[in-house]
Amino acid sequence: MIDYKPLLTNLPKLPGVYLMKNDHGQIIYVGKAKDLSKRVAQYFTRPQSGKVQAMVNAIATFDTIITKSEKEALILEMNLIHEHYPRYNIMLKDGGHYPYIALRKGNDPHLKIARRNTDKGYLYFGPYPNSRSAYRTMDLLNKVFPLRKCNIMPHTACLYYHLGQCLAPCINNIDETTYNKLSGDIQSFLSGKIDSVVKQYQTKMKDASDALNYELALEYKHIIDDIKATLSPQNMEIKDQTDRDILAFSEREGYVALAVLIVRKGMTLGKKLFVLERFDALNEQLVDIIGQYYREKTLPSEIVVSNPKLAHLVADSLEVKTSSPTRGPLFDLATMALKNAMQGLDDHFMTARLDDDKLQLLETLGAKLNIKLPVRIELFDNSHLQGSSPVGAMVVFINGEPVKKMYRKFHIEQNEKRNDLASMKEVIYRRYSRLVNEAGELPDLILVDGGLEQVKAASESLTKVGIDIPLFGLFKNDKHQTRGVVAREGTPIDLVSEPSLFFLLVRMQDEVHRYAISFHRALERKKATKSLFDDIPGFGPKRRQLIEQTYRSLDELRQASLQELEQMLPSQVALALYRKLQNTNTN
Repeated sequence: MIDYKPLLTNLPKLPGVYLMKNDHGQIIYVGKAKDLSKRVAQYFTRPQSGKVQAMVNAIATFDTIITKSEKEALILEMNLIHEHYPRYNIMLKDGGHYPYIALRKGNDPHLKIARRNTDKGYLYFGPYPNSRSAYRTMDLLNKVFPLRKCNIMPHTACLYYHLGQCLAPCINNIDETTYNKLSGDIQSFLSGKIDSVVKQYQTKMKDASDALNYELALEYKHIIDDIKATLSPQNMEIKDQTDRDILAFSEREGYVALAVLIVRKGMTLGKKLFVLERFDALNEQLVDIIGQYYREKTLPSEIVVSNPKLAHLVADSLEVKTSSPTRGPLFDLATMALKNAMQGLDDHFMTARLDDDKLQLLETLGAKLNIKLPVRIELFDNSHLQGSSPVGAMVVFINGEPVKKMYRKFHIEQNEKRNDLASMKEVIYRRYSRLVNEAGELPDLILVDGGLEQVKAASESLTKVGIDIPLFGLFKNDKHQTRGVVAREGTPIDLVSEPSLFFLLVRMQDEVHRYAISFHRALERKKATKSLFDDIPGFGPKRRQLIEQTYRSLDELRQASLQELEQMLPSQVALALYRKLQNTNTN
């Protein structure tokens, strides 16, 4: 590591950009700062871990560029990142410009897909989240409205004319009034005003059915269904039909997900989801991600950001109206975006980086733990709420896949209901004493959810039963994020550096959490939420329902950061809930 003290002495207390370089002079990281002196010093004067520590260890020197404002620093940072592609900067892979449906103005209107909305000869609708949705909508418009379909004007009328789906300008002179009405109808249709068109096709469907032409009637029905599925406004209560993007985030296990709901003319056209490894301060990273997302895109009229603090930072960075609603339809949309972000993280941990051969991952795990290949793994977790209805759960993975018929539930029978260690001893003893008595198949590896104390408790029960099975605990850091496993003798084994293996273990851990919590909820769900939430000021039934619908388990709720809770609750209520969750977590 460099001798940073002389370099830090001369850093200005001004906004700007800093460029970290390795011993070959290559730029390995670009960051922005409101105060260069304070921000850069944090890398060298505070303890770091993971990817940030690796970056700091690789720094040989650094440069700074002073700017007039933090906003100017953000723009410069984006440009430098996309020029140098630094190793430690998180690059947003976004697939370039989003598609628009473009309608040609004037006579002979027709549709095309465009990636930019700069040609003044066209009207633009969108953007759409992907080409598939844009082409699907355009195909629907071409069915409903008699537009020209041919790229090059033919000399004779084509099949579309005979099907009533084209006015055939190739052989007919279409007057300007007809074209203007057709263009107006399309614009109205794409704005969500579909009732009159649906009624027309309902009439056509009935007439075809009355004439016993059931095949044609079915075709009209399919068109009606397509219209409703593709273009029905999902949020009619938003009367202004403003083009908006709705942003929300979720963080977990050192990763952050940003969800963007694309709302145009009162219609939710789709979403974009980005899951990235955490690096640096959360809000700083989110502003960087959002800045990259809009770097080459046309901004909507308004950006709705679920977290008020993040909304303020986005407003400072982008020249667009930004809001953070606390109630009403826009708040409901922000909550929907948050749920999409949380689901995105779930999907990422369940599927991402698991394309590797699972047996190969298990071989790596066995080598890391110095045990034989762990083909059969049994995982244990306990669940209770302040001693209420304590339960234990076990899940089984064979060859890296869950075998649900082998799952087991345990009602905790010992008297000390809040004693997690006693509960772990009981569950382990009951499980393996029965297997020994029945000559059942023993696992190759036992994993318990918890640190060294949980491992020791489980070990006592195994000794009492008289068997010796490899036993490890899944330990977390002080932010309640899983980091690796710990052995009986207390040796921690960090697995974050083995991403594929880490995600496989987190997937297993998620499954035993889910199983334990679902069992516990089935026993006493209402009582559990009442005892936790009732004495929090401002936490009424509606907010309780929102939290219960968003977080599927108490453990999942405990992992929520204060910033994440502030996306759904007022700051003071979120803080009170966060503090109580942390207190119950340590009790």
